[in-house]
Amino acid sequence: MRSLISKIFCFCMMAYLVLPAMALAAGGKASELVVVADTRRITGVMKYFANLYNTNILLFAVWAVVLTAAYGCFLGLVMDFFMSRTGLDLKSRKIIEH
Repeated sequence: MRSLISKIFCFCMMAYLVLPAMALAAGGKASELVVVADTRRITGVMKYFANLYNTNILLFAVWAVVLTAAYGCFLGLVMDFFMSRTGLDLKSRKIIEH
């Protein structure tokens, strides 16, 4: 009996994971959709990144990862500066575990 319940559970989980992938949300037109950035009214750096998104998505992804990491480091340094100025120095913190 336990084996039968286990098989039914496995089948239900398989159906739960596979059936949504088989559904076509856009009907038969899913292959006709193209996502592009509109570059008609933007200038400067934003136009560069929009054109990069339209032409080379891999380089766009690399730029996104690099800029996200750089922005995180910048915010960390700024917040560390402000916290040390308010008296919360986290560099000399002693970690005591009980």
